[in-house]
Amino acid sequence: MKMTQISDNCYAVLNEKNRVCDANSGLINRAGGVVIDTQSDLAHARQMIEMFSKVWPAMPQRVINTHEDADHVWGNQLFEGAEIIAHRSVPERMKQVADPKEFQKMLHGVGSLLKRVVLKMLHPGIEAAGEQLLEDYNFDGIELALPTTLFDTRYELDLDGTEVHLIYVGPCHQVGDTIIHVPKERVVFAGDVLFRQCTPMGWTGSFEKWFQCLDLISELDPDVIVPGHGPLCGIEGVTEMKAYLQYIRDESKRCFDAGLTSLEAAKRIEFGPYAEWRAPARLYMNVERAYREFRNEPPDASWDSPATFDAIYRVAKAKGIEVEF
Repeated sequence: MKMTQISDNCYAVLNEKNRVCDANSGLINRAGGVVIDTQSDLAHARQMIEMFSKVWPAMPQRVINTHEDADHVWGNQLFEGAEIIAHRSVPERMKQVADPKEFQKMLHGVGSLLKRVVLKMLHPGIEAAGEQLLEDYNFDGIELALPTTLFDTRYELDLDGTEVHLIYVGPCHQVGDTIIHVPKERVVFAGDVLFRQCTPMGWTGSFEKWFQCLDLISELDPDVIVPGHGPLCGIEGVTEMKAYLQYIRDESKRCFDAGLTSLEAAKRIEFGPYAEWRAPARLYMNVERAYREFRNEPPDASWDSPATFDAIYRVAKAKGIEVEF
């Protein structure tokens, strides 16, 4: 992890491995401090707090969660007494998709030799993802600390004269997707509607909704964007990701029309200029999302998580690349 100052009062903490759970966080160092997203486990959250303590005088008064995924909310409990702000959908969604008990069970299973052998036979993708997570994360001791202040479409903060705009853009990557715009400092904290130099994963929403969100970020014309995952960027990061999503949707349509399954399509579609992005086999999720749209399925149709990670694993194996999530 590293901390970078990106404007007069805005800072970013970046997870440099840029794999699953390696989420970024932000700080707006005004009016008692506002932290944006709180990391994937307690150790990383404490490390983030230590980094931010070099520029703030005390623990922050506010936390913003850009959406409900575990890697953006599991450090919430360390900010005792802080106002936690998020879209209205986030508390219930956190209970559904960020239950720490499920993740703890997975890592404890991978840590046991016998359980790991059985898991690898049944769900090789989950076993591989667990092995990767064990390199950097420990989910023990995590308890959900839910948002306390909820909003519908927009929410504004006045931080001693610095306006901060929370704009709801979901469902896009997840149901509660929110971007944070600091107009005076020309900064956008994008959460997981923007991945940089790593393959995006969309759990709910649609391609069109994602394109609309990326267009909105471009219209805000920020100098600096903090993506949910990956290095800092400007508008070029938005352009790159939109081009990637368009490429995957177009290629998926050709495969769909040819009668291939989404897994067969993901194995066939070339990575193209995105081969150097982290976890390229995650393209399976974007292909499957496109297939769901072609089949006119609802954007909030549930995913079978073990089957999804197994499919990513199989795509990597079929293409002869490292299994990475």
